[in-house]
Amino acid sequence: MIELSDSSGAADWAADWNEISEGLRKDLGAQIHTQWIRPIRPGSFEPASGQLHLHLPSEFSANWVRERFADRLALAWKIVRPEVRSVAIAAAPRETEIARPRMPAPVAPIAAAPRAAESGNRIALDPSQLFSGFITGQSNVLAFNAAQRMAAAEKPLFSPLYLKAATGQGKTHLLHAIGNAYAEANPQARICYCPAEKFMNDFVSAIQRGDSMAFKARLRSFDMLLVDDIQFIIGKNSTQEEFLHTIDAILGAGKRLVVTSDRAPQALDGVDQRLLSRLAMGLVADIQPADIELRRAILRARVEQMRMGDVPEEVTEFLARTISRNVRELVGGLNKLMAYAQITGQKVTLALAEEQLSDLLSANRRRITIDEIQRAVCQFYKVDRAEMSSKRRARAVVRPRQVAMYLAKVLTPRSYPEIGRKFGGRDHSTVIHAVRLIEDLRTRDADMDGDVRALLQQLES
Repeated sequence: MIELSDSSGAADWAADWNEISEGLRKDLGAQIHTQWIRPIRPGSFEPASGQLHLHLPSEFSANWVRERFADRLALAWKIVRPEVRSVAIAAAPRETEIARPRMPAPVAPIAAAPRAAESGNRIALDPSQLFSGFITGQSNVLAFNAAQRMAAAEKPLFSPLYLKAATGQGKTHLLHAIGNAYAEANPQARICYCPAEKFMNDFVSAIQRGDSMAFKARLRSFDMLLVDDIQFIIGKNSTQEEFLHTIDAILGAGKRLVVTSDRAPQALDGVDQRLLSRLAMGLVADIQPADIELRRAILRARVEQMRMGDVPEEVTEFLARTISRNVRELVGGLNKLMAYAQITGQKVTLALAEEQLSDLLSANRRRITIDEIQRAVCQFYKVDRAEMSSKRRARAVVRPRQVAMYLAKVLTPRSYPEIGRKFGGRDHSTVIHAVRLIEDLRTRDADMDGDVRALLQQLES
């Protein structure tokens, strides 16, 4: 192992880190760079394994950077120094002095006294989650506009704001963005982000310690309270009661409250009616699953932000169409693909995407049936549904039937014999012939390729 601070080439490593750090500052923005990236120092390098050790001032900051930027740091170092194959991110040894950055604290128990490392005004806010990084579309524009109103300096027309969305659609991003924007507009405001499950656990702990009054006083001292995943307090009567009183205290003092959930207030079974009425008295903003246009926009923005090479349009289009369950999976899939391509030196291609993201793609593919395919093809070519199983050999009937067989093989897990049975009991060799024929025609006939693309878009949307 080579200790970089003591080696003869220490200045070269430091210069390389300055270059990498400056590039990350441009990509991530000054705030994130100052708080998280600039404090990193190269510690040691293991030539045998190619592992570079990077140090930060505390275990918390090391964990935060490791979770969010480990792949990016590894890629950046690999580009500058090919001998670096991986990075290990950890807190600096005690004897190593590194200037501590100003940063938000880890999620401390609400009832505890403020820690020295904790920002007194911003509790557990993620500084990387900003409005500028939230891509809007028809499915989320109402929630986005409502979130901006809640973060504005002037008093909002509604409170509380209730953001309803399924997992991975961006409600937590908006929650942090509200807090960060409000903190920028009101530097002295005290803001707390708290998952509902943590609220519940900290309340129980405070009761057990006989410290519930301090818990209540501190919680109600915040100017803005951001509570994530409120559904987790369902069925906890004492926690619901305390949360109800907290809501009344915050709203009564003219302060701001934002909550999120995966369902509407009325769908929260097992919740006190008084609490439901408080949650529904403000604005309930629904975030619908991202449509195809929004998924495309999110991928384009992410590719531009990463600046790690060219991604063919056919790849982003494929990911946008296939990974449709939630935005977090979509961006995560792109990140994984780009990281693998950079580390291995391969080009980003459709084949590489299918290979490296096979599990994610499989989980997201909608189960399309052969009946759906036949209906869509018959409607597209304006032929009777019965022709899919008939024995007629007229070209106007045979070609749509072959297209339907091809799509059945591409879009379903059915075997050739199973597909044949759905087309009037045809032999598997007939299906194989149809599949190969359409594959060949797509390469030679632009009209046929256009027909198949249109049908794929219709069936997969």
